[in-house]
Amino acid sequence: MISAAAFCPQPPLLVPALAAGAAGELAGLRAACAAAIGQLSAPGRRLVLLGTGESSRSHSPLARGSLAGFGLPLEVALGAPTCGGALELPLSLTVGAWLVRDTLGPRSGAIGFSVGPHGLAGPAAAELLALADSEDLALLVMGDGSARRGPTAPGYLDPRAVPFDDSVIAALRAGDAAALAALDPVLGQAVLAAGVPAWRAAGELLGGGTYDTEIRYADDPFGVSYVVASWTTRG
Repeated sequence: MISAAAFCPQPPLLVPALAAGAAGELAGLRAACAAAIGQLSAPGRRLVLLGTGESSRSHSPLARGSLAGFGLPLEVALGAPTCGGALELPLSLTVGAWLVRDTLGPRSGAIGFSVGPHGLAGPAAAELLALADSEDLALLVMGDGSARRGPTAPGYLDPRAVPFDDSVIAALRAGDAAALAALDPVLGQAVLAAGVPAWRAAGELLGGGTYDTEIRYADDPFGVSYVVASWTTRG
């Protein structure tokens, strides 16, 4: 079963060494992510990271991601300190792995699943569903909202961006898994919302449950919507 879930954004600027002068501006966002991730940890509970990638696949705790493409020669392992794991994590899970390491330490044992553009499918979907049937899981779902919220945003201005992001925040506030699963992937791509595939997959996995929820952060400091939320299974 899935006992708890957290939703965090995936900007590389969450890593202070990359943020430079913006590190202070993002301190509140980092603190919200740390609080949400800390709430996921419990004895006997397996942490599973879910994030958008080029294709659907699973990743062991040894899998690594790199921030070298953003000018920082830093590699981070998903859930176990190692120098031998494959360098395979997409950006979403690389940032998620850094947040987990920063909050829970390097030996969280976390595993990960990349969600392709058409959703979590194939062997990865079967593996995750089997885990949810047999173990106590906590989901950490990584994803940004629209990057087109204004003329200075990375994708410039799209009038559909703010209403789209508002619908995501409303679903997270209400614990409405069905609304997450029903997010429009075409609209999400148009407004440059990187989190849509992962949010849709999380909505499908969390469907049928009832949740106590908390929105810990919701803002767009760089014209990109970042939201942090916590869900805890009720009953």
